[in-house]
Amino acid sequence: MRLVFAGTPAFAAASLRAVVEAGHDVALVLTRPDRPAGRGMKLMSSEVKQAAQQHGLPVFQPPTLKDPGVQQQIHAAGAGAMVVAAYGLILPRPVLDMFSIGCINVHASLLPRWRGAAPIQRALLAGDSETGISIMRMEEGLDTGPVYLMQRVPIAANETAGSLHDKLAAQGARSIAEALIGIATGSIAAHCQPEDGVTYAAKIMKEEAALAWPADAVELERRIRAFNPFPGASTTLHGEPLKIWRASACADSGEPGCILRADAEQILIACGRGALRLEELQRAGGKRMSGAEFLNGAPLAVGGRLGG
Repeated sequence: MRLVFAGTPAFAAASLRAVVEAGHDVALVLTRPDRPAGRGMKLMSSEVKQAAQQHGLPVFQPPTLKDPGVQQQIHAAGAGAMVVAAYGLILPRPVLDMFSIGCINVHASLLPRWRGAAPIQRALLAGDSETGISIMRMEEGLDTGPVYLMQRVPIAANETAGSLHDKLAAQGARSIAEALIGIATGSIAAHCQPEDGVTYAAKIMKEEAALAWPADAVELERRIRAFNPFPGASTTLHGEPLKIWRASACADSGEPGCILRADAEQILIACGRGALRLEELQRAGGKRMSGAEFLNGAPLAVGGRLGG
């Protein structure tokens, strides 16, 4: 199949590699424009651009797809379908209608659950026991299109957004390769999503990462996992920011935010219900450390508090 591929981050790069390795003719790769990143704020290419260059594929980086000239350049690729994975730009109606087979999306949830921008984090925040990959034909609505294929992925008890991302990226790559074969041969058809069970995965905002200690310890532990590696769950210690990268909920009680225990065995913080055992922490400008390592450089007093 002759394809256009549209995607930007590592999640999408895995699918691009799978499409190329499956033997499809990728006529054009669309990805977001290079952006400044790192301490030096140098322009950085997206993971999809890097993967495309490794395979010698032409890359196009328009800031929008609404420009008729941009649409003409995409049309000139002569592709029968566009594969889209975490692209980051809205596909206007002329682009959706441009391909005889359509635009096929690799989405990181079991639709219609978690339509939208942050399905991985929202599944973790909600305490879902499983998620997965949906291969769907795109419409103008937000992830509302009919689904060709779904593959389930269990969520482990200690799953972080980072580890779940990697699982889903690998499954997404396998699923799009399988789906394209079925679409090309006519052996699979797209089925409308059910009307029941629709949920929306709103974009993650940095302020969501602040830990509110009056909350349930189980909820806070999910929040820590959902925001690892970005943006990182946070609190304050003596007015200074403190990141919490790993923690586990346990049965204990006290005033929310109060330090119940701080020794070589554990750092225990009271929550609105239960307590959190802090297992990996990071002071501003410092490195990630285990609880014991952290206490070596910054002793905590039992009865002290985290947060405002």
